Amino acid sequence: MNSPVSLLFGVHAHQPVGNFPEVIADAHERCYRPFLHTLYAYPEFRFAAHFSGWLLDWLREHYPEDMALLAEMARRGQVELVGSGDTEPVLAAIPARDRVGQITRLSDKLEDWGGTRPSGAWLTERVWESSIVSSLADAGIDYVAVDDTHFLYAGQPAEALDGYFTTEDGGVPLDLFAISEQLRYRLPFSPAHEAVAYLEGLAADGRSAAVYFDDIEKFGVWPETYDWVYNRGWLKSFIEGVLASPHIVTRTYADYRRTHPGRGVIYLPTASYSEMNEWTLPAPAAADYAALVEQEKQAGRLERNRPYLRGGIWRNFLSRYAEGNWMHKRMLGLSARLAALPTAPVELTDALYRAQANDAYWHGLFGGLYLPHLRRAIWNNLIELEAALDRLAPRAAQSVGDIDFDGRREWLLHDAGLQIAVRDDGLAALCELSSYPLQHNFGDTLRRYAEHYHARIDQTPGETPVGEGIASAHDIVRCKHPIAPADIVPDALPRAIAIDLLDGEALTDYRAVDVKGGAAASTLAFTRDGIDKTYTVADGVLEVRWQCRGLAGRRLGVTLNLALPSCDGYAGRYRLADGSIPGGFGQPLAVAQATQVELEDGVLGGTLRIAAQPAAAFAAAPHFTVSQSEAGFEKIMQAVEFVASFAIDSDNTQIVLRLSPVRAE
Repeated sequence: MNSPVSLLFGVHAHQPVGNFPEVIADAHERCYRPFLHTLYAYPEFRFAAHFSGWLLDWLREHYPEDMALLAEMARRGQVELVGSGDTEPVLAAIPARDRVGQITRLSDKLEDWGGTRPSGAWLTERVWESSIVSSLADAGIDYVAVDDTHFLYAGQPAEALDGYFTTEDGGVPLDLFAISEQLRYRLPFSPAHEAVAYLEGLAADGRSAAVYFDDIEKFGVWPETYDWVYNRGWLKSFIEGVLASPHIVTRTYADYRRTHPGRGVIYLPTASYSEMNEWTLPAPAAADYAALVEQEKQAGRLERNRPYLRGGIWRNFLSRYAEGNWMHKRMLGLSARLAALPTAPVELTDALYRAQANDAYWHGLFGGLYLPHLRRAIWNNLIELEAALDRLAPRAAQSVGDIDFDGRREWLLHDAGLQIAVRDDGLAALCELSSYPLQHNFGDTLRRYAEHYHARIDQTPGETPVGEGIASAHDIVRCKHPIAPADIVPDALPRAIAIDLLDGEALTDYRAVDVKGGAAASTLAFTRDGIDKTYTVADGVLEVRWQCRGLAGRRLGVTLNLALPSCDGYAGRYRLADGSIPGGFGQPLAVAQATQVELEDGVLGGTLRIAAQPAAAFAAAPHFTVSQSEAGFEKIMQAVEFVASFAIDSDNTQIVLRLSPVRAE
């Protein structure tokens, strides 16, 4: 008779830094609370739980009684609290010093609160690179769990992945558990008795362990799961079925590791979970990869060939999305500046760690790059950190370098109130316009990209047969908003600030001619045939000046793609010089002639004032992107596309725009 299989059941809870409080509260009511209360009633069901430090702090503040249950379960030995980076960074994407700092911070927090220092860590998005081994070990971590696909890529047979292996880097060891993809897709979507039967089947096959570690949000937040897991009793039925089975025993990861030997040494390739390996590819490659996987599945060869179908790696997101890459490289630069201080103030380290939260740096079914409020939280913290560093260790008013490693220089001009970044790509436009008083980057928008999942928009939603479980979010096709073909046409140019158009044609051939920095003002000048363009930053105001030569009778248009926190909500509106309000940011704007318009934003707590000389025609419209989430396809407003249009009256015409961020009084 075979020994019982050890069920290593782990759940991971996280909410992005900057997520809406009502969203977190809803997740708690539909998932965290009922899950913890259900598990609390079964003290003999042992499991592991990871709550990101940022979320744990929020829940302990707002729901102390519920979180006290988790602490009690930890003290009575039912639950193993698992560590990670405090704000849930992708460890491979941040410097080693910050990895150790982030992990240590959460471990300290868990030891102080739950009574035990974690020996294991949740690996954010299961992004594995061998370079993180020493950082994990330096922070006191003995093991992590990654997907079984990582092991398959290394040539291990699936039947050997029922325990843990040991890897090393430079002689520093780390143990690795292999999370079962089969279990990830079964729990909680297949009926409870079928899931229990599957585990018993593993015991019959002589398997030592069944390894599960996945998002707790599958147990109540994902579509249809609250009713399925709680109202219809899936979780209770599963727990009771496991506990009643003589062929299954529940253990924590730490307990299993103490009582079972490892399976030997292994070296894993850089990888993440299988879905991520598809999401991170550019659209054409992702479509080819998905088609190849489906082809092998239909031919019955997928399991045999899975080790050789790897897709991309997480870092590909930084080469796919210029906006995320810019944000990431700005974060790395500020991390280096902070590390160079003799002593790093705690509040500045806090801001850096919050800016390292993973969610806004990537995009898939769950990644938040497409969500403006998550990117905004990163920028809020970057700008707060940068302003503080400038006070402690002032830098030059202007600098130049290839900050984001894209092969083009970027110029930074700043004073105490404002910073601009201009990329040397021929557009002479801003990729960043950051206000230090408002802690906001008006250039934080996102262009329309081709996404391979756009091809699924017209598919008919699949039906789940009654009595056979529920569909996973990976398989659901639904549209939250009406989507037209024009909504998914990719942008030809970046959504930058101050892209120039001559008679409607974008100007892409500017070249830099002069950069000057001083105590009073910094300037950056560009030129092309017929136009000289100059940026000046002074007293927290940006002035853009065009000197047009030999262009009489033509028209200069200036497109400002402006990120505003209210988006198409009720708190954002336009105000003209006479005090009138022609509409909100989600509505089109058309003003035949004006010298000033203000973009008031209640969420921002401030206004962007745009002044034109001479008078201009103003037009604006919301810019939307179409992306996929676990709830379906959705249109998200990313920016206001604001256009100022000027008549060029003579062969020597000067045009000026002034952009002034102003705090609300």
